[in-house]
Amino acid sequence: MSYGMMIAVQLDKQVEFKSLWNWAKTYMYHASPTHPGYQYFSWQMKSDGTPNDEFSAPDGEEYFAMALYFAAARWGNGEGIYNYKAEADTLTGALKNRAPITDAVVNPYKASGTGTALFNSTNHQVRFSPDQGNITAEGDFTDPSYHLPAFYTLWSRVAPEADRAFWAAAATASRNYFPTSMDATTGLMPDYSNFDGTAKSVSWNAATADYGHDAHRTIMNIAMDWAWLKGDAREPQLVDRLLGFFAAHPSYVARYTLTGTSKATYTSVGQRAMNAVGSLAATNPEAAKPFVQALWDAAPPSGTYRYYDGMLYTFGLLHVSGIYKPYEPK
Repeated sequence: MSYGMMIAVQLDKQVEFKSLWNWAKTYMYHASPTHPGYQYFSWQMKSDGTPNDEFSAPDGEEYFAMALYFAAARWGNGEGIYNYKAEADTLTGALKNRAPITDAVVNPYKASGTGTALFNSTNHQVRFSPDQGNITAEGDFTDPSYHLPAFYTLWSRVAPEADRAFWAAAATASRNYFPTSMDATTGLMPDYSNFDGTAKSVSWNAATADYGHDAHRTIMNIAMDWAWLKGDAREPQLVDRLLGFFAAHPSYVARYTLTGTSKATYTSVGQRAMNAVGSLAATNPEAAKPFVQALWDAAPPSGTYRYYDGMLYTFGLLHVSGIYKPYEPK
């Protein structure tokens, strides 16, 4: 939903943006101060608005907040839930400041739980999950593809003033984190990692220590930070490393070990789209051009999994066409 809102604001589609936001606030948002997901959104819903899991996926909240700030800058603020900047201010405040809350929750594994802040206050990094039970069982950890230093830098300029120093520090933390989570030879990153960048396997899926569908997005986050803000001088080299691996592995399968051993036979259009976005930070535009061409030549995703590949495909086209831009509220 938040990806859809970002696409809508980038394409100047106000009606679609409002419709998505209205649905999210009506069915996904937790307004009760006693709910573990208070001020967050259920990460998975049925199309009739029934939740499958009321805990949040933090990248969703990050994109809600950034899309709202961009909407405020591009279209101005309205009343109620359409006062976009006020909504974004509340949400970014909750990402950082939300106190733990324990109560009943809809979740596939338990009937109650404790939700906490989406960011670790000590190291300024985004958590994989605010579910305190998961943190206790698996340890507090992160997801490389959730790190969005370009967003945090913009929040450090427009979010509530009391939180701005934290967001500036979060941007720095993510820029320092990327090199630690990337293999020194292949440039591949894991789906999940510890805060120090080491790969993280979880009890329900050992493959999260590999480069997979979550990790496909990380190169976009690095390249976006460079293209918008020139965030860190190391970013072009990180992009070059990953694109160099895929230039040498044109079969382009969707999952690898971090050292480059293939672990799948299928390919991903979303992965091609994300590597195309890497061209925005590559030091050699000619070497990066085939990755943009691969996206251009790809058919729009269809079928069961089009929701994820389709979002990344659309993001990729918006980025490489120059349409995807930061709109900063005054």
